[in-house]
Amino acid sequence: MTFQRRLLIFVTAVVLLAVVGVLAVLRASSRADEKDRAREGGPGIVAGPVVLAPGEGERRIVFRNMAWGPHRDELATVPADAPEGTRTASGVSCLRFHAAAGTGICLRADKGAVPGAVQGGYRAVVLDARLKEVSAHTLAGLPTRARVSPGGHLAAWTVFVGGDSYAGADFSTRTSVLDLRTGRLDASLEDFTVLKDGHPYRSADVNIWGVTFAADERTFYATMATGGRTHLVRGDLAARSVTTLHENVECPSLSPDGTRLVFKKRVPGLPAEAPWRLYAMDLASGAQTPLGEERSVDDQVVWTDDRTVVYSLPGDFGADLYAVAADGSGSPRRLMASALAPAFLG
Repeated sequence: MTFQRRLLIFVTAVVLLAVVGVLAVLRASSRADEKDRAREGGPGIVAGPVVLAPGEGERRIVFRNMAWGPHRDELATVPADAPEGTRTASGVSCLRFHAAAGTGICLRADKGAVPGAVQGGYRAVVLDARLKEVSAHTLAGLPTRARVSPGGHLAAWTVFVGGDSYAGADFSTRTSVLDLRTGRLDASLEDFTVLKDGHPYRSADVNIWGVTFAADERTFYATMATGGRTHLVRGDLAARSVTTLHENVECPSLSPDGTRLVFKKRVPGLPAEAPWRLYAMDLASGAQTPLGEERSVDDQVVWTDDRTVVYSLPGDFGADLYAVAADGSGSPRRLMASALAPAFLG
């Protein structure tokens, strides 16, 4: 046997041993990850198609997956009747998300953007039923709220352009509304005419955020802050106006039947960094009812139906979703771990 042949056999053996070693390490790592996930109660996740169109006879939840791993921040889906089941992850990443009637709005960081960047670092992307990009719009700040109207024709988003929390007074927002039927973009609702206490009102400190749409695809409700107070406003997109209705209302969410709002309300005596409680308001009478959730919720709730709302609270991996009755009865229950920004479809 020649020296070259012996050298070739030796090199081949070394390479094979290295490959076997690497495969053994990867297999052990995979088993360790599976054990860690099982021990931590993490969800099973597989890659696959995610659609926003209503299914045939099956309701689904589409949401931002917060579980650690290769699919973190991707839009994922589970059956609504099995929220802790195996998740199907789409490969589409969003920081904030909402969807209705086959239309989605995804607030995301631009690829290559510097973490924490503001101008030009984020985009609002309109998605079709198969998560394909329909249009994109540069955001002027940090994404915080997103909503699609019940008929899927309108999309709204809110960003922080100064500050990064609703808890204090030192923040500024900008809320935009896009009409997908005409392509018209109202870049800032602060440009709308404001009627406060029945009179025209103008002030440099007006901030409007947290839009929720009515079924007529024209009316909306939102929060307006001015003079150190927050107000519930009813907006009219055709008239380009907002009218104040009640004080101390933030991030309203309109019920599917259009008769009630659930919102977060500042309660005296609570800590400055956690000042809110969830309340429901009957729009006809103005009567307010505290919900069964006693923790401070900094979120815009989502209605699963006319009886229940879902919202996020801090969790081990960023956020968990909880559900509570909208009439003030019962106690909250954890709906999903490691999830954020849900939309209930179907």
